[in-house]
Amino acid sequence: MATPNKVAAVEEITKDFQESNAAVLTEYRGLTVAQLKKLRRSLGTENKFSVVKNSLTAIAAKEAGVDAFDGQLAGPTAIAFIKGDAVAAAKSLTDFAKDNKQLVIKTGFFEGKALDASAVAALAALESRELQLAKVAGILKAPMAAAARTIDALRLKLEEEGGAPAAADAPAAEEATAQEAAAPAEAPEAPAAAEAPAEEN
Repeated sequence: MATPNKVAAVEEITKDFQESNAAVLTEYRGLTVAQLKKLRRSLGTENKFSVVKNSLTAIAAKEAGVDAFDGQLAGPTAIAFIKGDAVAAAKSLTDFAKDNKQLVIKTGFFEGKALDASAVAALAALESRELQLAKVAGILKAPMAAAARTIDALRLKLEEEGGAPAAADAPAAEEATAQEAAAPAEAPEAPAAAEAPAEEN
């Protein structure tokens, strides 16, 4: 019969699975408390590195619908529950494993898909979310800058052309005035001839 402590442990692990977008199963045989503390610190505050019991983890994984760890729960087990940037966390784990051979990355899952150790390493090799966002920001900023330059150039062109019609109209007006001055004035109508007086008989 399950004790209250075991029930609580299963519930906690189940919740960790459900709230994580990724998780990595590791074997930590031979790591010291100080080394584990260093690893937890490298993962950041959003993520959690928990030493777990295999039997309880198997139950919790089943309740959470996670099958990526089937057949892998053996030996001293710890799981990195990743709630933040999965790429950055995978990189922290793989970097730590390179420097500390006692940490063995066995398997994992990312957004519901199972990952073997090589897939975890491939995930770690990707660019972090921060770097991706920085690149996206740069891509978005470049067209905006180009558009601003184009609009400014168009504005300057319109300003230059804006005074041209007025300058062009001036000679035309002067020419019209000159033509009017040169045209002869119309002769006033001659008064009608006075009728001759009728002859007297």
